[in-house]
Amino acid sequence: MPNPIPVAAPAAYAPISAIGFAEVDSTLSPVSADKPLPVNLTNTPAPAALSGSASGAVAIGPYAPVAARPVMLTLSGSWSGTVRVLRSTDGGTTRLPLTAAGLPWGAYSTNCCEPVWEESTASATLYLDIALTSGSLTYRMAQ
Repeated sequence: MPNPIPVAAPAAYAPISAIGFAEVDSTLSPVSADKPLPVNLTNTPAPAALSGSASGAVAIGPYAPVAARPVMLTLSGSWSGTVRVLRSTDGGTTRLPLTAAGLPWGAYSTNCCEPVWEESTASATLYLDIALTSGSLTYRMAQ
């Protein structure tokens, strides 16, 4: 882009918009080459995928997700029953089902391939509560 930017007729003006961010002292700082947008880059490797197959009732885990990255869940096979994603913050002693706005979240009765959770607590672990009534299920939880 040329500097300065030329303005051509018929208008002798051009609207400008800019992005800024709040400084520590709560003042606005426009993004520029000298002050780039503050971002947090992480190179934390993702944990090994939690994967396998099941043909009955079983609890699988723990899976310790990396914070601020979506956890993908893939369920496949010919099966009937339910699979729920459970979360623990005490090493697995207490495992609670995921909810969103007080409603069940991360509960499945059919095949899927979707992001199921994004964790913010470093000590949290996820589990799969599998309760099949028939068939065989292949599961994979990964980031």
